[in-house]
Amino acid sequence: MDLVRSSALVPIKKKPKLVHISSAFYPYEVKFKGIVLYLLERKMGTSRRNFLMELGRKRGFHVENELRDSVTHIVAENNSGEEVLKWLNSAKLTKANAYQILDISWFTECMGAGYPIKIEHRHQLQVQEDCSATFNPPVSSSCVHMSPYACQRRTPLQDINRIFTDAFDILAENYEFWENKGSRVKFMRASAILKSLQSPIISIKDLEGLPLLGDEMKYIIEDILEEGQCCRVVEVQNSERYKAFKVFTSIFGVGLKTAEKWYRMGLRTLEDIKNKMDLKLTSMQKHGLLYYEDILSYVSRMEADAVAHLVRTIVCEFVPDAVVTVTGGFRRGKVVGHDVDLLITCPRSGVEKNILHNTINVLKNQGRLLFHDIIESTFDDTKRPSRCVDNLDHYQKSFLILKLLKKEIEGEKTKDEGWTKPEEADRRDWKAVRVDLVITPQEQYAFALLGWTGSPQFERDLRRYATQEKKMMLDNHALFDKTKKIFLRARTEEDIFAHLGLDYVEPEQRNA
Repeated sequence: MDLVRSSALVPIKKKPKLVHISSAFYPYEVKFKGIVLYLLERKMGTSRRNFLMELGRKRGFHVENELRDSVTHIVAENNSGEEVLKWLNSAKLTKANAYQILDISWFTECMGAGYPIKIEHRHQLQVQEDCSATFNPPVSSSCVHMSPYACQRRTPLQDINRIFTDAFDILAENYEFWENKGSRVKFMRASAILKSLQSPIISIKDLEGLPLLGDEMKYIIEDILEEGQCCRVVEVQNSERYKAFKVFTSIFGVGLKTAEKWYRMGLRTLEDIKNKMDLKLTSMQKHGLLYYEDILSYVSRMEADAVAHLVRTIVCEFVPDAVVTVTGGFRRGKVVGHDVDLLITCPRSGVEKNILHNTINVLKNQGRLLFHDIIESTFDDTKRPSRCVDNLDHYQKSFLILKLLKKEIEGEKTKDEGWTKPEEADRRDWKAVRVDLVITPQEQYAFALLGWTGSPQFERDLRRYATQEKKMMLDNHALFDKTKKIFLRARTEEDIFAHLGLDYVEPEQRNA
């Protein structure tokens, strides 16, 4: 297994330096006596387990291939303590209750430290760790308490700790490319914490009392403070796999599974994709490649407003009382984005059902539609909200590539607000813009508006807070009180926050 993947998984602390030992010297020297590790393959997977086992041995740990009597610590990923114990009991092991059963976070933090770190309560598998675990270190008397939930913090658009949050975001993205959800979530939560700070981090002491920042994150911050950058992040950015996945997933219609497939085929660049004649592409992917430069470039606030005006004019021709709202980053105050999300509703129940198809037909007749994909509503009002914080909603929607005329955009664009295009695009009098149209009934509008406004991490924490703290279930359609077994009505976002017992957070303060 290459060192790129190793660097993407564990932090490298410069002082003292950790030496990567060649596999030619295997087996490795055991540095830490009395600790024998066993990595549970269940839910971890064979290839990932083999990689982690070799990594542990390189760091001087005694790692067993099989579960023997000598094992002292069992490390599991995406398993609860209950699941591991059930597996141990089913294996009829005599010392099933004698092992230390630990989450993968303890192992990765040991890899970063270069030695076995102290086992804390957060490392011990008591409950499911991959989507619900949080770490709340004790808050020092000199530090104001900060909630581990982004929905209880105000996060402005300006990020004064961007040098650190960019590093965390890159590592979170890399974990996403490896489909390592647990580590991805941890880095996203840590990044959200730093984005909400009102003062810059200038020393490691500034981290005292902050939740969700484990040793792994602190090593990265310390590295940046000392060196101006983190070698681990640089290695990730320079790795062949990360660069390839960045390119592949930037193509409209390409997800992780397709990116993985292309990478395994030996493809690495955009030109590789374009030149492989026998590559099967969906219609969405073909159009994504055709208008790649336009879609990849920034959409300015003026362009977003122009798109909203165009759609609003069309919709209001046949539904005069329709409401068309710009959501996403633009509603949170951003001046640039990569697409335009429009939420459409009507006060008259049922009228909204024909809006999408009528709008698409008009755009077609105007010659505006470069691509569209309509997804019909799959909402079932007999079902409760989704338990998954990342679950897509069930609204009728359409993903478009829209032709926006230059003359419809008022004013001059600055370099930051404009876009970089090839010569062919410069000769055009229009630009291809990605647009999402989402249709919602009026009674669900507040939930849809909240969900589609974001930021993604703010929404995840809002749903996590509802589940863990209030015994409720929240999604883009409804809020369900599991204790009272009733759906709670809401006309506005403020109503939803009130049901959850939270102070209302304005959209401009949700940039977690």
